[in-house]
Amino acid sequence: MTKLALLPRAGIAEWEKIPAEKVLEGEPMARTFVLYENTARKLAAGEWEASPGKWRIAYSEWEYMEIISGACVVEGDDGRRIEAGPGDKFVIEPGFTGTWEVRAHMRKSWVIHE
Repeated sequence: MTKLALLPRAGIAEWEKIPAEKVLEGEPMARTFVLYENTARKLAAGEWEASPGKWRIAYSEWEYMEIISGACVVEGDDGRRIEAGPGDKFVIEPGFTGTWEVRAHMRKSWVIHE
């Protein structure tokens, strides 16, 4: 097995509504492109795209992300806030709870470790 993987370009993914019980503003929709998965190591990578809106989030995994386009605000229940746009990078750790707000249609690349 090779230890090097070239990820494919994102293909086609269906848009899905953010679950209504999580939505605080708007009618946001998102789609996820999984480009790499290593189930033995509980690691995955890909891209994610979303339309404007605001919803509740709760993390049980580590996620590193880089914003490709658009704008978002992630705010923790503890008051910590990150406003991010193209080129910004950040990490969300397990146990984080708060809100995700997409201010302008956005796309990000991500790596998740469970």
